[in-house]
Amino acid sequence: MKIAIVAPSCTLKPEAAERVLAAAALRDGCEIVVHPQCFLSDGHFAGPDSTRLSALHEMMADPTVDAIWFARGGYGSNRIALDAVADLPPAARGKTYLGYSDAGFLLAAFHKAGLTVAHGPMPQDVLREGGAEAIERALDWLLQRSDSGLEPSLDGPAFAFNLTVLSNFLGTELQPDFTGRELIIEDVGEHLYRTDRSMFHITNNAAVRKIRRLRLGRVSDVLENEPDFASDEERVVIDWCERAGIAYGGRADIGHDSANKIVPFS
Repeated sequence: MKIAIVAPSCTLKPEAAERVLAAAALRDGCEIVVHPQCFLSDGHFAGPDSTRLSALHEMMADPTVDAIWFARGGYGSNRIALDAVADLPPAARGKTYLGYSDAGFLLAAFHKAGLTVAHGPMPQDVLREGGAEAIERALDWLLQRSDSGLEPSLDGPAFAFNLTVLSNFLGTELQPDFTGRELIIEDVGEHLYRTDRSMFHITNNAAVRKIRRLRLGRVSDVLENEPDFASDEERVVIDWCERAGIAYGGRADIGHDSANKIVPFS
């Protein structure tokens, strides 16, 4: 199996690429290609929009590539997401696409276009504490479709998105059909009042109100609020679900960490 790593958002650290390539070298039948674009730098981004889009399209059109693994999150994939699904090459439909965080813009666009996508660990995660296990989990799923690394409580069609990313693409051409789906959310590095604001936006979206239930992953590195927000992330989510008449299904095992489990958009 040939897996291509591309960076639709921010630059991949060379050390991360080296560790992922070393892990793949221990796997029979696994070939990983790291596109040179991953190491470019153009301000915040791993190269200009046109360069990031070109690298992504190149790998999508390559019939020898079986899967595309988004290198890391950050910010930037939304800037190329609509162009990425315009005039899809035939070879794009036979691949699997894996990532999370900012890559959620692409996951939404690709799923809507009929491609096979999943929310799960990315190569940059190897630099986190416990990151080697995250890489092995991702490879197990990409190579063997092992269910050992899946979010354990999946029991039907599901979406998983970073909360801030989800809030930003609702109402745009990227918005998928939520009908009958489980929606799992997670977030990182936000004030709780921003979480509250995003939940207001999400739960007041008519399409989101058609989901089967909503579950909450980890909300990590919450920024300190002054004065204290006097709530926590789960109470915020439950409150807005109750207001919107959305079933709340409890916690889920996804987040911006090495324990992040995989959620295929089946």
